[in-house]
Formats: sequence, structure tokens, C-alpha cells
Amino acid sequence: MADGDSSSDRARLAELFAADYQTLVGLARLLGDPAEAEDVVQSAFVGVCRRGRLRDPQLAGAYLRRSVVNGVRSRWRQRATGVRYGWAHPREQAPEADVLQRLVIRQALAGLPRRQREAVVLRYFADLSEKDTAQVMGVSVGSVKAYTSRGLACLGQLLARSER
Repeated sequence: MADGDSSSDRARLAELFAADYQTLVGLARLLGDPAEAEDVVQSAFVGVCRRGRLRDPQLAGAYLRRSVVNGVRSRWRQRATGVRYGWAHPREQAPEADVLQRLVIRQALAGLPRRQREAVVLRYFADLSEKDTAQVMGVSVGSVKAYTSRGLACLGQLLARSER
């Protein structure tokens, strides 16, 4: 808000935020990337402030909804342009498929022996080096290599079975 804005504008913005924020975030999640939903909604609120749309709450709400839809569309266009020109990587799958894939991987990891599971998770999910993984596990670097190798082989078999 500009420095000259009144306290009544701030109060209206606070009321609008309290009333509509969660609904707008839900809308943005349904339309686009859930990870970007709050950013899109916050940008819409900034636009309401910048454009002085707080005078009429009905107009402000409509403006916010339209801004959220346009913001989601803009992010998808930016991503598509980035993929087309090599600036960004395409999404392999829809977000729902990512959740399902994570669940399958989590179940496969649960099927590994404890030490193999620890080594694979620390190396590839926590992104620790072999040395750091060895320190965390309290084993030698050679043991980490062995546990990781066996764990990945077993994980591959478990995941192949789950695809059938």
C-alpha cells in the first residue's frame, strides 16, 4: 500500500485477506501447481493494493479471483515457454501421479533391510556424501557403498514388481 493510504484501507485489506485467502489458495492449488499456489495468491493481493481495488469488497473479491486464475495461467505459460526453449525441465507427470509414485517408492523402501534403507535414504534423499553417510550410520565408507549397492538393486526389484 502507498504511504498515503488510510487505516480503513488497511482494515479492509485485513478483512479481505481473512475472508478469502484460504479459498483463493485452494483455487490456485486446483488450477495449477500446489507448490506455487500461495505465491500466486499473494501476488493477487499485492495487485489489489497497488490498483486501489479496496473501495468495494465485491469488486475486490472478483478482482482477486480473476487475478489468481490469470496468475496460474501465467505460470503455466512461463513454464511451457521455458521447456520449449530449454530454460526449464518438463514435468514428467501430473502432480497426482507424483504423489502416487512417492507412495510406491516409500512402500518399496519399507521393504528394504534397515541398513540398506538407511544408506539409500541418506545418500539419495538426504543427498549426503558417502563419508557423511558413513558417519551418520556409524559404519565405514566401504559398508555404505555395499549397503547402497545392495539397497538399490533390491529397490529396483521391488519397484519392478509393483509395476506389474
